Amino acid sequence: MKLISLDEYTLRARLAPAIIAGMPAFAFAAIFVSWGSLGLPHLAASLGLTILFASFSDIARRRGRKIEPGLTEKMGGLPSTTMLRHRDETIDPTTKAKMHTFLAGKVNTPAPTPAQEEADPKAADTFYARGGTWLRENTRDTKKFRVLFNENISYGFRRNLFGLRLPGLILNAAILTICVGTLAYRYPIDLSNSFNDALLAVIVASVLHASYLAFLVTQESVFRRSAHLRAPASYEHGEAR
Repeated sequence: MKLISLDEYTLRARLAPAIIAGMPAFAFAAIFVSWGSLGLPHLAASLGLTILFASFSDIARRRGRKIEPGLTEKMGGLPSTTMLRHRDETIDPTTKAKMHTFLAGKVNTPAPTPAQEEADPKAADTFYARGGTWLRENTRDTKKFRVLFNENISYGFRRNLFGLRLPGLILNAAILTICVGTLAYRYPIDLSNSFNDALLAVIVASVLHASYLAFLVTQESVFRRSAHLRAPASYEHGEAR
């Protein structure tokens, strides 16, 4: 696993989803460490969690990139392409015409007319994709295009978290199995025992966490965020990210 560059995008769009997806592991590991005083166990636990979150961050990026083609297909194309189509109603016709004229001047190719787009949608999408590429390369200044950068981070966060949904659910299932099995082995359960209480707390937290991943981390949440992108400059669509 290569070292992770902790720039703002990595922290907010990759590491944050990794921490959320791996949170049950943190809660589970914490019950085995006494926090009354700091020592070697705490160092080992901290190191283990750092490695876990670093791994999940890398997995978030890989899983996000892996699932994106399927998401793009279900959306009918990248937002940077679909929003430029004449038949798409995201942007009003007057503004869209100005965008077409602007992009045509940048890529030195006439923009397709509505009739041309209808006759050859693939060729029209090629023009829109070229325009998107030009915009991506010219809106990388995160200070100048701050609003756009934040939208791309939000999209990347949701996409990567959705990519981690399955690993997160598997992690929850594993932790639940271990905790329930441990309590069953220690039956009858002594609720005055702090360790048993901690196991029960982890079980409740894992169930709530799994419910969050299952019902709130969805394709639709990614689609909704992609609809907010008003310029085709997603840093995860290019090799730079």
